Formats: sequence, C-alpha cells, structure tokens
Amino acid sequence: MKKADLVFLRDLLESQLGQLQHQADHSMMDLLEKENNAPDLLDRAALESERDYTIRIRERESRLIKKIQKSLTDIENGTYGICQMCGEDISVKRLKARPVARHCIVCKSKMEEMERAAGF
Repeated sequence: MKKADLVFLRDLLESQLGQLQHQADHSMMDLLEKENNAPDLLDRAALESERDYTIRIRERESRLIKKIQKSLTDIENGTYGICQMCGEDISVKRLKARPVARHCIVCKSKMEEMERAAGF
C-alpha cells in the first residue's frame, strides 16, 4: 500500500473515531438529562422506547469504535490492510469504502456465502 493511501486511511479512521466518540458523549448526556417522570403512561412508554433505541445505537457505535481502534493499532504495527483469512493485501478501494475491513473481498464473499448456507 502506498504511504499516501495509508496516511489517508489513518486520517479517515481518526476522523470517524472522533465523530463517534463525540456522538456517544452527547447522546449519553441527553439520556441522563431527559425527564423520566412523564405523567402520562404513553409518554413514559415513548421515552422508554426512545431510550432503548438510543442505547442499541450506542452499542453498535461502541463496537465500531473498537474496530477503528484495532485498525489504528494495526496501522502502527504495519499489519493494516492484510486479510486475516488469506494473508493477501486488501484493496485500497475496499479499505476506502470500509476502513475497518479485516478481510479481502474474495474471502469476505466466501464467508457471507457460508453464513447464508448455514442460515445465519
């Protein structure tokens, strides 16, 4: 991988990480500030549903943050962009589309095909 591509991808990952961390901080503060003492039963149910939805989103973002941090560590270690399955380079085009990719497109397609066959 060219150094310029690696720098671009590292900057992209760091930018995404910063945005996700900011969003997580902001939404958790919103959750803490919202009043849970709504007098109407329907209002309380709506608040609870909104809270559950926000928590599920934050859990997904938390997993993405971990993937981004792992990718940044891989960049530092010189192992970023190498398929964990076959050991070949992951294309820069794929990494630009999905910077946390751990598998080349061929291996990922095989994995998805096996998952579909297994009913996942």
